[in-house]
Amino acid sequence: MARSKPIHTPLITPPPNGSVSTEIFPAMGEEAIFRMIRDFYGKLSESSIGHMFAADAEGLAAEAEKSGAFFVFLLGGPPLYQQRYGPPRMRQRHLAIEIDEAARQEWLRCFGDVLEDATERYNFPAEHLEGFIEFLVKFSAWMVNAE
Repeated sequence: MARSKPIHTPLITPPPNGSVSTEIFPAMGEEAIFRMIRDFYGKLSESSIGHMFAADAEGLAAEAEKSGAFFVFLLGGPPLYQQRYGPPRMRQRHLAIEIDEAARQEWLRCFGDVLEDATERYNFPAEHLEGFIEFLVKFSAWMVNAE
């Protein structure tokens, strides 16, 4: 979807590097992180912001794979995203999509749904869940680019 509004810049800074515990990756492993992100994208595709993502299963799977590579690195794993796609520059990469506060809240809701049973389903370390959610709140606020 092409932008129809001017780019909004939030009055916050992005979360600092290292704001998520790198102890998460060794506990979960690469496959569990990718599975968690695939499940997250499944929720996104069925949500009110589903139109922001690929409409076909193949495209959605590719988007989830790309996002999964980002989260593997973020959570302490190898730099898969950088190796495959270059520097993350997430805000810049998302500027073509209008992301307003309502979309941000829906994105957070979908991630929250996946994280509800993340300790059991993906072996997400419970002691790091609150910090990860705090990161997602700050990260998503930084991604808002439309009022």
